[in-house]
Amino acid sequence: MSEMKKIEAIIKPFKLEDVKEALAEIGVEGMTVTEVKGFGRQKGHTEIYRGSEYTVDFLPKMKFELVLPDERVADAVAAIIKSAKTGKIGDGKIFVLNVEDAIRIRTEERGEKAV
Repeated sequence: MSEMKKIEAIIKPFKLEDVKEALAEIGVEGMTVTEVKGFGRQKGHTEIYRGSEYTVDFLPKMKFELVLPDERVADAVAAIIKSAKTGKIGDGKIFVLNVEDAIRIRTEERGEKAV
């Protein structure tokens, strides 16, 4: 069985379509996208509402999850960086994790065939 990796990318919401299109251009067919909230080093920000200042800890983000064969990971990571980067704080993070196995429930195919 060949090696597979899971890519988790957390990006700014307005970059969703750009990243999706960039991944489609390199032939990535399957992905899961979730609306999430979080913060990194910037620890959120403060806003003023009706004269009162309050802290917004959790900022809206989008999380992409995809599983790919090892040889396709570098291209996918490069596509995500190129399409999600604004150069401003809060652009997000990409995590690459090892995947031991994948199973398609309908056919019971395993490994790379399942993704």
